[in-house]
Amino acid sequence: MTTRQDTALDRSLDRLGHWMSKRLRRKSSGYNPYTPSDFDTLCRVLKPGDVLLVEGNERIANAIKYLTQSTWSHAAVFVGNALPEPADGGERPRLVEVNLGEGCVAVPLSKYRCYNTRICRAAGLNDDERAQIVRFMVDRMGLRYDMRHIFDLLRYFFPTPPVPVRWRRRMLAFGSGDPTRAICSSLIAQAFQSIRYPILPKIFEVGREGEYSRREIFLIRHHSLFAPRDFDISPFFEVVKPTLALGFDFREIEWGSPPEHSGDGPQSVERPTASH
Repeated sequence: MTTRQDTALDRSLDRLGHWMSKRLRRKSSGYNPYTPSDFDTLCRVLKPGDVLLVEGNERIANAIKYLTQSTWSHAAVFVGNALPEPADGGERPRLVEVNLGEGCVAVPLSKYRCYNTRICRAAGLNDDERAQIVRFMVDRMGLRYDMRHIFDLLRYFFPTPPVPVRWRRRMLAFGSGDPTRAICSSLIAQAFQSIRYPILPKIFEVGREGEYSRREIFLIRHHSLFAPRDFDISPFFEVVKPTLALGFDFREIEWGSPPEHSGDGPQSVERPTASH
């Protein structure tokens, strides 16, 4: 039976959790994309079921980038036109993602117009399998992260913990509660595991050493151990660069002339706009 003390404690922990969440989602100052984003081209290239990696600029993003030794701190799934247009005439949400403090939500693609992004596309999926990935994500919209799991939040306040590199990823799965709702890539990993698509599986070889033919057995890793960078380094996901995907001819680039200078500093040249 729930006591008044238990209820009061739950409320206190929930308030503390929301306070911590707001602190972790504060923007870092001075963020600038390394490469200018060609947003229109990005929109044209994305397909339903694609994973969009994002270089975030929040405090929690900095911690995730450090712990995973990667530039990518966030991941979302492109769902195309699976969701209706807003009644107020706003932009149709085309990404489903998991955010700390919000849970699983849908957002417009323009949210990441000014960020470094990368498209990771699962190879060999047919239209039905892509639709299954999209449906998995859409069906889980509204999932909330329990803010009372204080230990799950506390780990992100220490973006540079004094632990060996090999242990840093394990910190993403450390905590008293379910960490999968705090990390966007965990739910996405579950979506692909639902159709038994590999991301970074453990591989065991069956057969005696030296045999001509050996079977490889793929063992699915637990979804809580996946990070955004895993879709980038997975041998089963193609990295799609929008500028190249729509056809690129370097001969058509119009290069700018080096500006005149007094000779007291390095010359700079105008670079063509390219999508990351």
